[in-house]
Amino acid sequence: MLEKFKSLDKRVRAMIITTLFLVLICFFPLAITKMSMSTAWVLFFIGESLGYLLILTSFKTEGAKKKGVFREWIDAVVFAVVAATLIRMFFIEAFTIPTPSMEKSLLVGDFLFVSKVSYGPRIPNTPLSFPFAHHTLPLTESTKSYLEWISLPYFRIPGFGKIENNDVVVFNYPMEGFRPVDKRENYIKRCVGIPGDELQVINKTLHINGEKAEIKDGMQYSYHVRTDGNTLNPKVLEKMDVTEGGLVSTQGDYRFSLTAANAEKMNDFSTVKEVKPICDPENSYASYIFPADSNFRFNKDNFGPITIPKKGETVELNTRNIALYERLITIYEGNELEVADGKILINGEERDSYTFGMDYYFMMGDNRDNSADSRFWGFVPEDHIVGKAVFIWFSIDQNKTWFSKIRWSRLFSTIK
Repeated sequence: MLEKFKSLDKRVRAMIITTLFLVLICFFPLAITKMSMSTAWVLFFIGESLGYLLILTSFKTEGAKKKGVFREWIDAVVFAVVAATLIRMFFIEAFTIPTPSMEKSLLVGDFLFVSKVSYGPRIPNTPLSFPFAHHTLPLTESTKSYLEWISLPYFRIPGFGKIENNDVVVFNYPMEGFRPVDKRENYIKRCVGIPGDELQVINKTLHINGEKAEIKDGMQYSYHVRTDGNTLNPKVLEKMDVTEGGLVSTQGDYRFSLTAANAEKMNDFSTVKEVKPICDPENSYASYIFPADSNFRFNKDNFGPITIPKKGETVELNTRNIALYERLITIYEGNELEVADGKILINGEERDSYTFGMDYYFMMGDNRDNSADSRFWGFVPEDHIVGKAVFIWFSIDQNKTWFSKIRWSRLFSTIK
């Protein structure tokens, strides 16, 4: 066996050793840590790709002419850029959390990796773009980082699975119609509704298919906290990690974003008289809530019921429900829509139904009262999905100083 191994080409031997090593370091931690299988596979494929490229470029063929120092530096830089671009495009990409819309599940200052292979990587719509830039060139405010000379249609390579309820998903913000889909701003939310689900929010509580949805430990709502007039101790609030809200009256009234656990703790304070969720009343119409039509008297705390569009399914169209599907039919699926004299025309033909060409998803932030999400702008099409947030590799609190800035307990933690 050893002799057969020695007789193999040195590149093949190196690849076998690399694969065995990667299996050990990527999958052994599953037995001793909380790392997920999907994270292990992502790391394995990244390692395999890098290893293959490195071996291919490092081993010289017999009789090859020695390269000069300058040529070797050029080759190394080209290899690094190509390898990193391919990894970022098809395997995994780093993101940071800039806003508190997912607190306390994800915190401002979290650095995380997003798996492209979990749902399958997309072929870029704009392949001609500056490496490592999203939609704007570095050191500029508005210069495009891409050229639209070539525009490719949507295509997704098959991935390890499909989006499931409660997955934390990165996607392109669907309301940025002035940019190509793959260059629209990246958002991160929790997917609470998948194609075919019936979704309804009743007095802040999310229901999926008639059942109460799972409440994650880090989920927050806005609460009115009424005290006996005494102020709350800032150090106690800091220890509880209460970071949003504060005093709103001189009578000792506060408004805070709290998890269920923190709301319960605060209710036990001797100076606190009441801890009550702040909720918009049922049937109160908010014009800024999707679909922004008075036929749907929705607000952020009482929303629906609606059914999430599913590819291949047909829905009845009429002048009362067309607002739900107008953007989907026109912007996302590229049809012309006109409503005139009580009739609905799609591409010039009168229609009373529509068959969806894509799957759609409903996204919500875990910080439910401080999140601009699908309640405000509607469904997220499948071609806007970037990937699944898998783990946090670093986290920093800008409000702290020196080494206390680093949130050590969050390093290399799995996202749930």
